[in-house]
Amino acid sequence: MNLALFDLDNTLLAGDSDFEWAQFLISRGVVDREVQEAKNIEFYEHYKAGTLDIYAFLEFQLAPLARHPRSELDAWHREYMAKHIRPIMTPQARTKVLEHLADGDLCAIVTATNSFVTGPIAREFGISNLIGTIPAVDVASGRFSGQPTGTPSFQGGKITRVEAWLESQGLWWGSFEKSYFYSDSHNDLPLMEKVSHPVAVDPDDKLRAHATAAGWPVISLRPA
Repeated sequence: MNLALFDLDNTLLAGDSDFEWAQFLISRGVVDREVQEAKNIEFYEHYKAGTLDIYAFLEFQLAPLARHPRSELDAWHREYMAKHIRPIMTPQARTKVLEHLADGDLCAIVTATNSFVTGPIAREFGISNLIGTIPAVDVASGRFSGQPTGTPSFQGGKITRVEAWLESQGLWWGSFEKSYFYSDSHNDLPLMEKVSHPVAVDPDDKLRAHATAAGWPVISLRPA
């Protein structure tokens, strides 16, 4: 059995699910466009530089979830999937996932974006395992608290979360003949260097340079 891990944003998706969620909330008047877009640009610049404070980002990212009941959020998410996500799920990405599923590989999406936003996207790809940042829930009300819980699935935290998931199933890295990780970002280098078969997908400049030097495959999952 092989292990196939996929980053989501700008890897399987031809775009960023968290950015698209923010754009959806802006379109509904749920958040202020000027404030949201300014903060998104600020966080994205830090992300590209490898200096993102993940906890500051998550405090910003998860805050809108805490202001609305889950039933309303779920209804919004269905509309978001139709308008913002399915249009950026490319045939090439769907085919790559299907290749691994058809081979009987154990597949998971590993993403820093929170599991409320990304869970339905993983299921749309046919992947039942999601390792995403987990938004905390207030037990009494059942509403999101606006804070993360556990280790964020970001940079080295992706290794921590993947290993905990494998251990929960009685597995470890040595359980697999081959392990793959597909990603676009240099922020994912810790996990890419952990697997036996890292694959750079439409990579940023830093990852492309690293992949080229290391002899890793560089592929595109975008339409030609």
